[in-house]
Amino acid sequence: MEDAQKIIVDFLQSKAGSKSKFYFNDFLPLFPDLKPREVKKILSELVKTEVMEYWSSGSTTMYGLKGAGKQAAAEHEE
Repeated sequence: MEDAQKIIVDFLQSKAGSKSKFYFNDFLPLFPDLKPREVKKILSELVKTEVMEYWSSGSTTMYGLKGAGKQAAAEHEE
């Protein structure tokens, strides 16, 4: 499980310059041997441990590293 989490975090960090939020389906190619449900469990664990966070547009849920992206800065303004 830790290896899988590292793969996801490395993937997100490698894309950090161009994109900060990803759809669930963006993670599936990283694990061709796993079922979607297993990938979802890995992502959920990363969210639970606050390495990643959910972002919702209302109709779609996306994933990103906690505190990454333009939206994160705007949400912490008062």
